[in-house]
Amino acid sequence: MVGNIFENVNIPEKGELFEEILKTKNILIERIISSDNIKEKEYLQEQDEWVILLRGEAKLEIKGETMLLKEGDYIFIPSNTPHKVLETSKGAIWLAVHIF
Repeated sequence: MVGNIFENVNIPEKGELFEEILKTKNILIERIISSDNIKEKEYLQEQDEWVILLRGEAKLEIKGETMLLKEGDYIFIPSNTPHKVLETSKGAIWLAVHIF
């Protein structure tokens, strides 16, 4: 499989667009494209997640702590860790790796 993470970027008017890139064994990799109109939602996932912000800026809340991310920043979020996306710049692109 060959692709380009920066091609065919359709920025949603609201929220985020989740696109599965690869799913195999205990790993799911997805591209996330964010609008600048995010509805705050708490996530509490059963799987670990490693995420990198490839383009744009974002503000996250993880276990009550606010974090500002810029291009190239990554973070590991262990399973069952409450987290929220508070703000994103329009067209922010993320790569998320979910480990089950």
